[in-house]
Amino acid sequence: MKYYLFFALLVFGTLVASAQSKFNVLNYGAVGNGKVNDAAAIQKAINACSAAGGGQVLIPAGHVFLAGPFALKSFVELRVEGGAKILASPDESLYTESAFGANKGEGTVWIGGKNLEQVSITGTGMLDGNGISFMSEELVDSYVLKPFNVVDPRPHLLTLIGCRKINIDGVTLQNSAYWTLHLIGCNDVSLSNISLLNSIKIRNSDGIDIDHSKNVRITNCFIESGDDCICLKNRREFESYGPCENIVISNCTMTSSSCAIKIGSENMDRISKVLVNNCNIRSSNRGIGIQNRDEGTVSDVVFSNILIESKLFSDVWWGKSEPIYITAFPRATGNNKDAGWRLPKGKTKGEVGSVKNIYFSNIRCVGESGVYVSAASADKISDIHFDQVSVLIDKITNLPGGVYDRRPSNVEGLVKSAIAGFHFENAGYISLKNSEVIWGKSKPSYAGNAVETRNVSKLEKTNFVERTVSGR
Repeated sequence: MKYYLFFALLVFGTLVASAQSKFNVLNYGAVGNGKVNDAAAIQKAINACSAAGGGQVLIPAGHVFLAGPFALKSFVELRVEGGAKILASPDESLYTESAFGANKGEGTVWIGGKNLEQVSITGTGMLDGNGISFMSEELVDSYVLKPFNVVDPRPHLLTLIGCRKINIDGVTLQNSAYWTLHLIGCNDVSLSNISLLNSIKIRNSDGIDIDHSKNVRITNCFIESGDDCICLKNRREFESYGPCENIVISNCTMTSSSCAIKIGSENMDRISKVLVNNCNIRSSNRGIGIQNRDEGTVSDVVFSNILIESKLFSDVWWGKSEPIYITAFPRATGNNKDAGWRLPKGKTKGEVGSVKNIYFSNIRCVGESGVYVSAASADKISDIHFDQVSVLIDKITNLPGGVYDRRPSNVEGLVKSAIAGFHFENAGYISLKNSEVIWGKSKPSYAGNAVETRNVSKLEKTNFVERTVSGR
């Protein structure tokens, strides 16, 4: 009898403790009808959970919670149930906090957090940025951006600064009006099983931006975005957080109107020790891009087991269907925006750091252009290794090709040229082994040589094949 009484008390105590650690936003005044601004109620639930020492804030199924900006707290799990949605309010006047501090011209914060520990967003529900509401008229492959005075009100979906131990799993992040998931100076991050679904017509709608952050794992994600799907960078506004390093990206499927996996262009520090493996890139402008435009360096990066499908987009988007793209040029300084926020304080002219020790292994590329490697001088790009890289060039759109895109830089941005399978220009040591260029059934009129080299210190080419096929 005593045993059963003890067991009953134990179960009761567990249920009570569990109930006390869950904070349903409906109990804090949320309406969930998709019309009333529930941000204050969501914030009350988060604050109560944090004050209790942590737990789970529940966004229950069957509701749409319209919300202006709110902030996460330490030791809080935001649990968005399947069938639940948090929708960004379209009221632009609510968005006043700049996503980049004193730089007020590049979007605002919707869901944010700073200097937090053990923060989670879980569940199979949705965080919806309501992005189209912040756009102007629709064009063929993009939207016109609304003019603004000082503050660009377009909200970034989620901005976390200086946080430790982050876990985001299972949720859908969608329709962002600007960057979707921006991690700045964060350490020990797991991003897994995320569906990130932005309009491919919205400019600046990056998927995941890893900025001055360390020890990040991105796995099993499906990402569609107008701008870069996954981007590693070191923005100047956050230089105190140090380098971006120890990043692993695996088992992801991506589509982008810009670049699926990009390093740069903002990089005033160091980006290193990066592994990208087992990814599928579909119908994108660029596949893999290393675009160095500042004094920071990029080194020790491995790309392996990747399928890349690229195609041409209009000049609105950076890129000309390059499946693999490595460039190092000082950035352009022809406008106040670049002079004010992109360059070191007090300088009107930028420099560019080196890109070295980059490895590509077992990569299969199909698209309308070839691999492009180019720098301001041969000392800026070196020790680039291609092994088992196949490039099939085939014309699949009606857009004009025969152009290499070096924007943004202090040199000519769009360069007309015959397109090679591999184009190497102003580089140090390059290794090209066990690789091939295949000219497809619709070989473009702008096709050039299989391999084009200009001012390359040393090209080691072994077991390389060029061939033409009648079809895929």
